[in-house]
Amino acid sequence: MTVAEPGPGTEAQPRTVTAEKVDDGVTIVRLNRPERLNAMRDQLFVDAVEVLDEVAADPGCRVVVLTGAGRAFSAGGDLDAFDVIDGTRSAQPYTRALFALSSAMILRLHTMPQPVIAAVNGPAAGGGFSLALAADTRICSESARFNAAFVRMGLTGCEMGISYLLPRIVGATAAFELMLSGRLIDAAEAFRIGLVLEVVPDDALIDRAIEIAATMSRNSPIGLALTKEVMWANLNAPSLRDAMVTEMHAQMLTGHTEDHREARDAFMGKRTPTFKNR
Repeated sequence: MTVAEPGPGTEAQPRTVTAEKVDDGVTIVRLNRPERLNAMRDQLFVDAVEVLDEVAADPGCRVVVLTGAGRAFSAGGDLDAFDVIDGTRSAQPYTRALFALSSAMILRLHTMPQPVIAAVNGPAAGGGFSLALAADTRICSESARFNAAFVRMGLTGCEMGISYLLPRIVGATAAFELMLSGRLIDAAEAFRIGLVLEVVPDDALIDRAIEIAATMSRNSPIGLALTKEVMWANLNAPSLRDAMVTEMHAQMLTGHTEDHREARDAFMGKRTPTFKNR
């Protein structure tokens, strides 16, 4: 799928996903279609991958906070705005090209080196739910709502990685029920089943997400990246032995870095370490 370039006399549209640097090595990535409750379409998928690529390559970014502009995280797929190849409209919005774009967004978020905290600020439905699951952890506002909406549209409950991610986060029993019913759950239930780390007042959500991110960002960039990588790898490890071998290799890598020596010296000297990501 391609996205049409602006023609003569037209202005380029603003990105539907934006990035904003804040203090302590934290970057906020924000879905930016508030007038559509951040519903997803082809351009948003493209913009998300481009922005996440830029953030992933930024040596000054250590932790990412993912959220939505306005009153929603993401209402899911924008069924009225799915364009297909060369900008023509399709009678079947779920095309192979669209799957490729949405999959690229989920994979880019899931595999970027920085830890990602989803700050779910309202509805996270369908693909929006999948996007929140692709983060490494989640907090949400009191007004947040979640559902795997696909099955309620005559489709399967499985799309954009949800059948892989959700059981690993809440367990198979809860995941089956949520995906087969497609029902909406509120913030309190999301916390009870372990979907989110915390529930906070709506007006405190971003500040709390930044606070958690800043705590993580005080550690070395390579330590953060390899912890994330090993954690996800070992969720799929065939045995405890294999998991410990992966841990050992990562620990050996970090043990020979300047940042490890700096952290050790700072601890002994009772001072704040200064990391150089090497």
